[in-house]
Amino acid sequence: MTRRIFGTLATLIVAVLFVAVAATILHQATRELALPLSATRIIREQAAEKRLDPALIAAVIYAETKFDPRPSSAGAEGLMQILPSTAYYLAHLSGGVSFTASDLADPSVNVAYGSYYLRYLLDQFDGNEILAVAAYNGGQTNVESWVAHANAAGRQLQVAEIPFPQTREYVQRVLNAQRAYRTTYARQLGIE
Repeated sequence: MTRRIFGTLATLIVAVLFVAVAATILHQATRELALPLSATRIIREQAAEKRLDPALIAAVIYAETKFDPRPSSAGAEGLMQILPSTAYYLAHLSGGVSFTASDLADPSVNVAYGSYYLRYLLDQFDGNEILAVAAYNGGQTNVESWVAHANAAGRQLQVAEIPFPQTREYVQRVLNAQRAYRTTYARQLGIE
């Protein structure tokens, strides 16, 4: 009788372990499909070099391409969907002299330029991530106009007040993804 109980208990333990391992594998696969991440070395390097939150870089990449760098209908390219005209402007700002538009296909170059642009926009908007992300999508001049309008009314611009629906949704998507990347991939992104 004791042998039978022991055998049943052993079978039950093996079954529970199998289910736990299967659930872990399924959870990992689901997480990677829902919240993909690649180019972690590049993201960590650029975050350190540009004094950025690596989760913010990952979130912008997620919002732009979900880590699938296909060209956009507007002509933006690479993981961070940078327009060649913006890249040439950034090359000029940063002192880059050998940039060509085809360089945007290289993830290292693309993330470096996108991160440089994020840092530039954060500096322009006194570190305000909402405004910097809005400008990354909707343009710096537009955001400056929206901020001036809100300031004239005696308040700060809120996400809900962004007049471009696409930019408003983009900002919310980046902020949500940033939180998710910070919690889901803290170790991979080097977030302590």
